[in-house]
Amino acid sequence: MPAVRATNLYKVFGRRAPKAVELLSDGRHRDQIKELDVTAAVIDVSFEVEPGEIFVVMGLSGSGKSTLIRMLNGLLPPTSGSVEIDGSDITKLSSRNLRAVRSEKISMVFQHFALFPHRTVLENAAYGLEVRGIAREERHQKAMHALSLVGLGGWENHVPQQLSGGMQQRVGLARALTADTDIILMDEAFSALDPLIRRDMQAQLLELQATLGKTIVFITHDLNEAMRLGDRICVLRDGRVAQIGTAEEILNDPANDYVAQFVEDVDRTRVLTASSVMEPPIPVINPGHGPRAALRTIRENQTTVAFVVQRDRRLVGLVSENAIGEAVRTGAADLNGTVETTIERVHPDTPIAELFQQAATSPYPLAVVDDEGRLVGVIPRITLLAALAPPENGEGEAAQGEQEADPPSEEPPPADEPRTDEQNEEETR
Repeated sequence: MPAVRATNLYKVFGRRAPKAVELLSDGRHRDQIKELDVTAAVIDVSFEVEPGEIFVVMGLSGSGKSTLIRMLNGLLPPTSGSVEIDGSDITKLSSRNLRAVRSEKISMVFQHFALFPHRTVLENAAYGLEVRGIAREERHQKAMHALSLVGLGGWENHVPQQLSGGMQQRVGLARALTADTDIILMDEAFSALDPLIRRDMQAQLLELQATLGKTIVFITHDLNEAMRLGDRICVLRDGRVAQIGTAEEILNDPANDYVAQFVEDVDRTRVLTASSVMEPPIPVINPGHGPRAALRTIRENQTTVAFVVQRDRRLVGLVSENAIGEAVRTGAADLNGTVETTIERVHPDTPIAELFQQAATSPYPLAVVDDEGRLVGVIPRITLLAALAPPENGEGEAAQGEQEADPPSEEPPPADEPRTDEQNEEETR
């Protein structure tokens, strides 16, 4: 069961919101319903967040991401649609039950810290448990543990004004951890921090997530932050979902020109990993093969090297065509002395930015091996360079059709004017 499920969510502000939802559900852009005097913030958004996942919602200012996160914890009721937390539709709960869900299942980390200036760091971290009525000693014990997790051990008796911005945000994170909820919502949590502190906080969040396995919905307008943190990313545009996918899927296969333009300036080398660019390890040979069989395998595959792997795919090394040819000429009966075992090995999760030095110094393709030492792929130097090129979706005339986040210049025909077959055929062409 998903930890969070949003289904056909709409949030429209204004008296004629139901009429606006009706028009928006027919595909109208929100700028086409201005005559209704409404503001459409979230339009037909659906997604699921699995337990233990970091799900990032990103978009430009005005895309609806902050409104969306406030619907996920019931602070804003949706105009239409539903929000389920652990299978329970919170849009149908009473005020009392909704408060219980927010207290026991969902924690929130805000952009501007939201700390009580007159309370100590410890008291701020323990506040969520205080609201629940947890005894002072117990809540302080849990808060101390959370503060140590975020690197604030020894600061518990200070007040927020004595802390730097990054430390104050750590207090906010500790407060969410102290509450011990399964779901944490983070609304632009790091955007008010300096770049270096922001990167430190991102690294700390990833470290904590590896240990605690919380379900996190993270809101940001920073694409690089989204790419670094998100297991999956939801890109919003003008209140609608433009694409949902992993960082690699969005970079390599953008759903439309808008997403392609959005990600074209991303440092692909920091997002893509060895597993996303590696090729099948062909050819491979067994250590028991003789030199003649190995040479035949190399020539049949029109390569200059072959990787030597055991029957369980554990990598031994590689043999080159020259070394094998010499072994054949000297009448060697086995591969002893021809296998190079000190070749470059990389993990599938290694960012490709860290592969260039190894690729530059290695005369052979890089061997990609998993945690068990098994060969799962190879990366020739040319493949590594080709990975730097943006996908075709982001090139040429197609990418020039939209500029930044503006709506299309040509409005579609009104819903009450059906399109002809000729119009549909022309649009397809």
